[in-house]
Amino acid sequence: MCNLYSNTTTQELMRQLFSGLTDRAGNLAPGQFYPDQQGAIVRHGADTGLELVKARWGMPSPPGVLKTQRDPGVTNVRNLSSPHWRRWLRPGHRCLVPLTSFAEPVKGGNQWFTSVDTDAHMFFAGIEVRGWTSVRKVKDGETTDDLFAFLTCAPNAEVGAIHPKAMPVILTEPEEWETWLLAPVEVAATLQRPLPDGTLQLVPTPI
Repeated sequence: MCNLYSNTTTQELMRQLFSGLTDRAGNLAPGQFYPDQQGAIVRHGADTGLELVKARWGMPSPPGVLKTQRDPGVTNVRNLSSPHWRRWLRPGHRCLVPLTSFAEPVKGGNQWFTSVDTDAHMFFAGIEVRGWTSVRKVKDGETTDDLFAFLTCAPNAEVGAIHPKAMPVILTEPEEWETWLLAPVEVAATLQRPLPDGTLQLVPTPI
């Protein structure tokens, strides 16, 4: 499961990639992102167009898996047929999560992956919900947050050699970004697939 990624994509570049993008993210510092932290997402604006904002990594958990009131959130989503996730698969809840590399755990640390193509722009296929009230940390009590997670799928050759169960769904082409954000769910769901073999390289540190 991918529970660590890095992003050094600048806000200016994201404004270039998405025409008319409204930047509401404030200052986005490059770095590594762990579950429950604030990360950048590109989502549908409240009125029209796309907007760049920060949201908390971890969608609401299915109620049946919670043992206490605390909900740490779900970072990776695989089963799109689950009623819990279907409600957030409509275009209005889909988002793109920019990344430049991601990690899978290995003995003694993490193995990082990035694109072989240094000019590629990578985004996780994400889903998001706004204004969700829950107890994320007991010491904080109830908080109301904008939340996100991203899809996973079967791994390609590079990831599968390290983590044979899954890899994140990564979109690299503008046509894929548009399809994920706008297409009917039946069409968008076809993007839940691994990157082709040979498109990722293993690197020792985040990019």
